[in-house]
Amino acid sequence: MCGILAVLGCSDCQAKRVRVLELSRRLKHRGPDWSGLYQHGDCYLAHQRLAIIDPASGDQPLYNEDKKIVVTVNGEIYNHEVLRKHLPNHKFWTGSDCDVIAHLYEEYGENFVDMLDGMFSFVLLDTRDNSFLAARDAIGITSLYIGWGLDGSIWISSELKGLNDECEHFEVFPPGHLYSSKTGGLRRWYNPPWFSESIPSTPYDPLVLRRAFEDAVTKRLMTDVPFGVLLSGGLDSSLVASITARHLADTKAAKQWGAQLHSFCVGLEGSPDLKAAKEVADYLGTVHHEFHFTVQDGIDAIEDVIYHIETYDVTTIRASTPMFLMSRKIKSLGVKMVISGEGSDEIFGGYLYFHKAPNKEEFHQETCRKIKALHQYDCLRANKSTSAWGVEARVPFLDKEFINVAMSIDPEWKMIKLEQGHMEKWILRRAFDDEEHPYLPKHILYRQKEQFSDGVGYSWIDGLKAHAEEHVTDKMMLNAAHIFLHNTPTTKEAYYYRMIFERFFPQNSANVTVPGGASVACSTAKAVEWDSSWSENLDPSGRAAIGVHNLAYGEQKPMSVANGNSMSKIVDGITLGVTAPELSIQS
Repeated sequence: MCGILAVLGCSDCQAKRVRVLELSRRLKHRGPDWSGLYQHGDCYLAHQRLAIIDPASGDQPLYNEDKKIVVTVNGEIYNHEVLRKHLPNHKFWTGSDCDVIAHLYEEYGENFVDMLDGMFSFVLLDTRDNSFLAARDAIGITSLYIGWGLDGSIWISSELKGLNDECEHFEVFPPGHLYSSKTGGLRRWYNPPWFSESIPSTPYDPLVLRRAFEDAVTKRLMTDVPFGVLLSGGLDSSLVASITARHLADTKAAKQWGAQLHSFCVGLEGSPDLKAAKEVADYLGTVHHEFHFTVQDGIDAIEDVIYHIETYDVTTIRASTPMFLMSRKIKSLGVKMVISGEGSDEIFGGYLYFHKAPNKEEFHQETCRKIKALHQYDCLRANKSTSAWGVEARVPFLDKEFINVAMSIDPEWKMIKLEQGHMEKWILRRAFDDEEHPYLPKHILYRQKEQFSDGVGYSWIDGLKAHAEEHVTDKMMLNAAHIFLHNTPTTKEAYYYRMIFERFFPQNSANVTVPGGASVACSTAKAVEWDSSWSENLDPSGRAAIGVHNLAYGEQKPMSVANGNSMSKIVDGITLGVTAPELSIQS
């Protein structure tokens, strides 16, 4: 991930240059490899580069042939080689994947954005008429903010810290949107069929789903630097690792860096993820790197995490801290890019609260709501936890084409039906249940969902709550509504994070960039209505899904395992875990 900062239409231009350089340096952690700054009249484009593709010549800002169109970009364009073939009369200055953007604009105007297959945020300046265009990728994998100065200037930055001190008002730049100075406002360029939340009816075809995800993973093996996979041992990261290991040998990356895949996992000593990840790594034959941290290590890092992640959302901070610590270790090994498993639970209804979805319509609409909100939660975590140390995270489950395939399936197939052997994400599990050429061991393929903040070790969350209890008094909680008018914290843990956040980002605009509302086990506020008991147990941990999670709060007993494929326990009248169905799909 790179860092971009644009100041458009500012006053006192010469004096502003020093300030723009200063603010751009706040983003240097995102791109430690090179810095660039372009000025044209009252406009500045700044860039902090993390070199992944064409490290030798891809420095930014980037230009078209006559350098009249200038662009600063954060992201990766996976189809850049195909797009270059659509531009035969254009001369490219570099081999960077992002070099196509200026030329596409020159050829097609503002409507080219939907042609891009990748994750990106960019600002493009057309010096011919002093107009500009800014855009963010479909789901919001890359972070982006927009702000307005009192002098009439518009500011666009990869992170809040690049603009919060200079803007009278700022907000999240919405995913799937572009801002055009010609029209003076935002408009949505990403308009997939699922966005309307109408109920799809395409029958489930496991091979179509499998091929779509394999394509999503393999296109993300495009790299000129060492890379690896984040492996928690859960279904999503294990599938990413398995597919990557299968296809790595045929890639340019393998010729440069070797065909043996590196995998990375983090957790407290003895945590569920460490054990499961080691088993998957051994099965796949990866070079596995296991990082341990203590509860105190995590607590000591909380302030740095909140500064970098730029949120006070409880579940995001819980999950970001281990990822933040792991990313530092990964960078120390010389790795600059990782592939990760975010997005699957939103697309397939993998969170444990989906067990209580009353019907397929509610199920599907909740997945739509979850995908639309990803940029405020898991995308934010994955992007900023890794970017804090100059590492890029790629997320194949959020591939545009894969989402289209997965979200067109009749949601009746996604419904959790334990009596039929259909646990959460059953259609994804079945798609990769290949008896002849197994992707994963059966018990990993059918492992119950663990949220990242739980899987790294249950005592992590318990330790955070205990720490907050020591620093936030009952008296402070009584006055919380008078101090924090927006998203008033309702727990001491939330209050503790909010105090730290407001110290770094005191503006009212900053408060509003963070989502709020009731949630249980990562649900939206709407889904809390599915079970009346949940309103009394609002906690984002998966263990809050009482009657669903194998180690739910108040039900923390070991889960019985009858054999390698069978996982079952009865809690509150619900059978948890299932026997892996005897299903096979031949390639």
